[in-house]
Order: sequence, then C-alpha cells, then structure tokens
Amino acid sequence: MRVPKHIGIIPDGNRRWAVNVGLSKEKGYDYGLRPGLDMFRLCKEAGVQEITYYGFTTDNTKRPKEQTKAFTKACIKAVEMLSNEDASLLVVGNINSPKFPKELKHYTKRRKFGEGDIKVNFLVNYGWHWDLENLFSYSQGGRKSKANIMEHIYTSDISRVDLIIRWGGRRRLSGFLPVQSIYADFYVIDDLWPDFKPEHFHEALKWYDSQDITLGG
Repeated sequence: MRVPKHIGIIPDGNRRWAVNVGLSKEKGYDYGLRPGLDMFRLCKEAGVQEITYYGFTTDNTKRPKEQTKAFTKACIKAVEMLSNEDASLLVVGNINSPKFPKELKHYTKRRKFGEGDIKVNFLVNYGWHWDLENLFSYSQGGRKSKANIMEHIYTSDISRVDLIIRWGGRRRLSGFLPVQSIYADFYVIDDLWPDFKPEHFHEALKWYDSQDITLGG
C-alpha cells in the first residue's frame, strides 16, 4: 500500500458531539485529545513522515468566550501530550496576537522529543491570510520561483500535504494550509472527531492508495 508522506488532520465535530451527548458545546474539546494521540501513533506505525493537526484558527477565536477558552486549553494539552511521543514538534500560528497561548510559544521553533521520528505540526491561532501576508507584498515584484514563494510564507517549514482527512462530514478545507494543500487528496469522514476509530485511518489509507496521483502531470 502506498502511504502518504504527509497527512493533514481536520478534527471537526467536537461541539456537535458534545450537544449530541447532552453536554455544553465547550465540553467537547477534551474528548478530542485521545483521538489525536491515537492518530499520531497510527501514523507512526504506518510509516507516515509528517502530520499537521488543525488546532484552531483566527476565525475560531470569534466564538463565545467559554468555547475559545476550552479549545485553547485543549490545544495546549494536545501539544504537551505529543511532546511525550517520538515527535519533531512545531507549533505554527500568529504569535503576535493575544489569542496565541503563551504556554506554546517555546514550541514555535521545531523541537525534537524522544527519537523525533515524525514531523508534527500543530496549527494554533492560524489564519490563511496571516500565513500568506508576506507573500502578497513579495509577489508585487513579479513572478518568482516556487522555492522563493515557500520562503515567504510563515509555514515554510511545513511540506506539501499528500492527504487531508476531515472528520465531521463537512466538505471544505476551512483555510487549511492553502499552499501546501494544492495537490492534496481530500478524504471526508462523516463521524465526529471524538468518535474517532482506527478504522477511519485505515479506510482513508486504502482510499488514498486507490487514487491516481499525478500532481498535475
């Protein structure tokens, strides 16, 4: 089976899951922590080289205070959990905003934990417009090479994504890494993120293996 080198993970549906089980919306984020760790370990076992988790976006911070507080706390905990694994860990997001958690600032330079077997990127207070803001001004000078374009986005240390898996049934990228996702295959799982099962991952890999990967050629 062909295994994608880089998988993007959009863990959607935490709030809907909470409502479905009779909890307030902000309570759902804690139940997404264990699936994130399980997903990491499955990727490691399968030989995936890089993972990017979509934590929260700059647009998400417009949600009610109790929700923003809850998903910020969950992202901090998730990064701390991953730091106990064999991961080369990087947190990427707008650190100049007060919405970026100070607890994660020392992860904004890639750090190796354990054997550092897999590159793990965690998008926190991330916005596609923020990511590309330097590129907009840089491009005013005319056409540039691909290498130069990558040097002028904030996520330049994140490689091209091969497969994006989104839980929660939504058929949209929601601003996820627009440059790196340009040729990514997109697999949607209708189950909500807290209902994660290993079968989701295995089915996504099987589907990916059946795709005709041409990268436009």
